[in-house]
Amino acid sequence: MNTRLLTSAHGTNRAAFSPTDWGLFLGLSAIWGASFLFMAIGLDAFHPGLVTLLRVGFGATFMLAIRRTRDVRVERADWASILLLSVIWVAIPFTLFPLAQQWIDSGAAGMLNGATPIFTAVVASFLLKQLPGRIQIAGLITGFVGIVAIAVSSSGGERTALIGVLLVVAATIGYAFSTNIVAPLQQKYGSIPIMARLLWVATILVAPYGLYGLEQSRFAWPSLLAVLAVGVLGTGLAFVMMGSLVGSVGPTRAIFITYLIPVVALILGSVFRDESVVPLAVVGVGLVIAGALLASRSEV
Repeated sequence: MNTRLLTSAHGTNRAAFSPTDWGLFLGLSAIWGASFLFMAIGLDAFHPGLVTLLRVGFGATFMLAIRRTRDVRVERADWASILLLSVIWVAIPFTLFPLAQQWIDSGAAGMLNGATPIFTAVVASFLLKQLPGRIQIAGLITGFVGIVAIAVSSSGGERTALIGVLLVVAATIGYAFSTNIVAPLQQKYGSIPIMARLLWVATILVAPYGLYGLEQSRFAWPSLLAVLAVGVLGTGLAFVMMGSLVGSVGPTRAIFITYLIPVVALILGSVFRDESVVPLAVVGVGLVIAGALLASRSEV
């Protein structure tokens, strides 16, 4: 096996989060927390394959407008990692999530995505041959308990199906490996050149399924605008932000953003869809925030 392919790296900042780190962390939580709602709106009129193609394609197009994308030359030896990332970070997960949301609600998908930090920490420990710090482990456990509390409190009105759950879990495992693999690449080239190239490759990979989905879809402005938002913000801009955060604080601490995604989904559901919020969910939100604060502490 290519030892350069499955690799990771510590963040350049192993101390407490800087203001910039916190800005990236909170911004990503908001963008990706809203993405599940936008994808649900997209699926009202579009086939899952078309949602995936438009999301990745809009993200790749956004990256074309950034000059730095073309100014940086990526070494040939690193293209294998970029190809792998385009498959396990974009093409497969972005296909699995719209499919999963045919069987489970957007809120449930967001909550299940909260398992990503656990998988990421396991992969990072294996690749770096080092366990996370004690405070970060405490944060992992605290945040996970919060996710469970939110999920339990919201399960009454949600459709659940094993196949949908399994698809989301498979996607989160892909995210766990990707977040680790991208760390050394980001530190070497910066976020924009890497994210642009993997999105371009992923667009080609998902194109056949997307074109098939085009025939199964009908046009609707709300769906198109929702997928445009997911593509430009949740894919293009967010992937650049995520690459920067991973390079700075490391994969294990960066992926804690997925603990805040269900919190954003809960707030959006309450404000825009008049969904009820039970006391247990509020407790869960508090635990998730506590877990994120623990993760932000110094690793050394």
